[in-house]
Amino acid sequence: MAGTGSLAQGASAPGSWRAGLTAQHWRSLWGAYLGWIFDGYEAIALVYALGPALKTLLTPEQARTPAFYAGLAIGVTLLGWGLGGLVGGVAADYFGRKRMMLVSILGYACFTGLIAFADSIFALVALRFITGLAIGSEWSTGIALVAETWPDKARPKGCGFLQSGFGAGALLAALAWMALVATNPLGPQSWRIMFALGALPAFVALYLRRALSESERWMKAVKERRWAATDGGAASGAARRPFTLAEIFREPESRRRVLLATLLSLAATVGWWAVSAWLPAYTAVLAKAAGEAPDVWGARMGVIYNCGAILAYLASGFLADAMGRRPFMFATYVGCIATTVLTYTWTGSLWAFMGVAFLNGAFTLGFSYSWMAIYLVELFSSTVRATASSFVFNGARLVAWIFPVIAGQIVTTLGGVAHAALIMSSAFVIGLIAPWFMPETKGRPLPE
Repeated sequence: MAGTGSLAQGASAPGSWRAGLTAQHWRSLWGAYLGWIFDGYEAIALVYALGPALKTLLTPEQARTPAFYAGLAIGVTLLGWGLGGLVGGVAADYFGRKRMMLVSILGYACFTGLIAFADSIFALVALRFITGLAIGSEWSTGIALVAETWPDKARPKGCGFLQSGFGAGALLAALAWMALVATNPLGPQSWRIMFALGALPAFVALYLRRALSESERWMKAVKERRWAATDGGAASGAARRPFTLAEIFREPESRRRVLLATLLSLAATVGWWAVSAWLPAYTAVLAKAAGEAPDVWGARMGVIYNCGAILAYLASGFLADAMGRRPFMFATYVGCIATTVLTYTWTGSLWAFMGVAFLNGAFTLGFSYSWMAIYLVELFSSTVRATASSFVFNGARLVAWIFPVIAGQIVTTLGGVAHAALIMSSAFVIGLIAPWFMPETKGRPLPE
């Protein structure tokens, strides 16, 4: 390993953020990245496949209110994601990052594949809930693993790169949907292929089992019984370990950080689902009004939207280091508001709208989620890091899951997806206020 490290250092100039990175660092990133790719695929596959799925699964009576059932499927996914994330984050702090990542990937691969065989809307919703349970724990374990194994100077970039896996997975989903729209291999049932492809991550677990190493920082913290949630928390060498979910709320400073960060996470989650869930349908409306093929333009928009997100993910670590964490978050939510208003009030050409979708993807899916990967790990210590990150990232879904259902009702009542998206995306305003009450962590080492 020493030889590998020397080679890695020699490949980068002294002072470069890449100096000191070894092959093991990149394996940790790549392993977590693979898991997060399929999380992104699975989440976005639902957005594209849900409309066609409802057409084949809803009874004539249910088909009178399709927006309600669309919101229900999305909302239940978020609910499962939130519950699974809380459980998985806690388990990762007790049993290790690597073990929980493997369990999560195998779980969502199996249950996503089963959705391809759903024969009713209630079967689909139930499987979405179980899939959400499995998906929830993957993010916090992957982020904790990369943050704890990468050196401080490179960590924000590595976490930003890891977050780009979600965008890459979303792009794969968009490309897969574009191919299915073009070929329509199973006719009205072609949507089932999207979920069948989601079973492929099961094979990734075989690679991860051999390639990943457990976080030494986490193992050392547990061995030394460092149970405090933050650097400023009361040290504890007690033999009996405090329950991690309770520990992050015991200390006043940790509790304040958790609550403020969860508010920001809630804003990102409600806003993104409001924007992304209705964007394919909204694009289809614009295309139909312009005399173009709605399905083709909807799929094309999805690819462009996710390309914007991927570029934002890759740039986020560099921007957060250059601007500071709080200004970066503030600018992110300003961009979310501006691009969402522009998107859902658009009256120009379809091709120009693709440029708007690119910018909207950069902010509402890219920057608005990458701050969580970069910032949350810098707020909490190693023995509660996965628990705290998971609570913030996934706990917001325990509140946010109801909003897609509400949005579906707004669409039914007001008769347009633009109204629902603009109303729900007002949650982004939280991001203009909350960052200024949180600590600035730029340039600080990771809490032990």
